[in-house]
Amino acid sequence: MTSAAKTLLTLRRLVVALIGFGLAATALELWLIGHDEDTRQLVPLIVTVPALLALAWYAAAPGRASALALRLAALALIVSGAAGIYLHYRGNMEFQLELDPSLAGLALAGKILHAKSPPALAPGHMALLGLLGLAATYRQNRDQGA
Repeated sequence: MTSAAKTLLTLRRLVVALIGFGLAATALELWLIGHDEDTRQLVPLIVTVPALLALAWYAAAPGRASALALRLAALALIVSGAAGIYLHYRGNMEFQLELDPSLAGLALAGKILHAKSPPALAPGHMALLGLLGLAATYRQNRDQGA
């Protein structure tokens, strides 16, 4: 194995470990804050389970099938994160407009983005973990012959 291949393998392993830690910590946080008031709030917890399973499979046996499973799970994380940003933003917008119906434009957007509950951009964390999952499998089939 060349030095470049060893470096790539080490980086893949580090990224996989970071994703695993991020998913576990995010799931724990969501559980602790009671992110389960309705079905939509369960989505990030639900997509975390197959993502962790795919990640474990990929870490144990990197190959075509496990890389594909991780890529699919990563895409689900990205979609979940994007949907979460939309839902958090919309929820904040409705709340801000209840408080002050005259808000509009940048003033409204500023209030929405500065709101602490729900944090409008927090679901982006799931999308970031998904992007890391795609990065971990980048050129997997070509570089490792799998």
